[in-house]
Amino acid sequence: MTSQLFAVCFNAPRPPDLARFWSGLLGWESADGPDGDVVIAPPDAAGFRIRFRPSQEPKTGQNRAHFDLTSASPEEQQETVARALRLGGKHIDVGQLPEEGHVVLADPDGNEFCVIEAGNAFLADTGFIGALACDGTQHVGYFWSEALRWPLVWDQDQETAIQAPDGGTKITWGGPPVAPKTGPNRLHLELVVPADASFEAELDRLVSLGASHIDAAEGDGEQALMLDPDGNEFSLRGLR
Repeated sequence: MTSQLFAVCFNAPRPPDLARFWSGLLGWESADGPDGDVVIAPPDAAGFRIRFRPSQEPKTGQNRAHFDLTSASPEEQQETVARALRLGGKHIDVGQLPEEGHVVLADPDGNEFCVIEAGNAFLADTGFIGALACDGTQHVGYFWSEALRWPLVWDQDQETAIQAPDGGTKITWGGPPVAPKTGPNRLHLELVVPADASFEAELDRLVSLGASHIDAAEGDGEQALMLDPDGNEFSLRGLR
């Protein structure tokens, strides 16, 4: 049995503060996690959680991944932007053009995200978090499609996207050019291996697909810190 996407993790200097922002923006409930982490989860408990982990690593450049939030109407887009600003977000310029309909914001820690205009056909079958949009190669899109066993829903001009078989948030990769990596990613994926599956077998499967260990010493029991083919960190742990 393949591993499953459990959480999108943010490294944050003050996890409770950042969790409050995203909890308020998304309407998700928060709870304390292990080791000073804070976790927020969607109301229906479907899909992934968002986990905020303590880190004093400074932000260098744009993140390699960001959320695209959807809008059902122009009014809803305006309401989402206003709510984000009330909670401590801010407008930022990442080179977007004036005629583009999406709004680019940053959370209180400077993590970028977009509020997409209404009528975006690509995100029509998702949810409020329409996509986790990533810088990355076509090859890494293929890797994650195999790793999660999520089908490719877009594969054109070296851009790729995957989505769980039962729908929900898409994960997308924009293709080249991919900005060079300047340090640990602030956002990374956390995978879990179901209790009835072999952790070691899943670890070997991911390595056979192109993943690698950051450091063998990082593994502690049924836990491992890994890199995908583009050098992005992700974690794997067992659910025993």
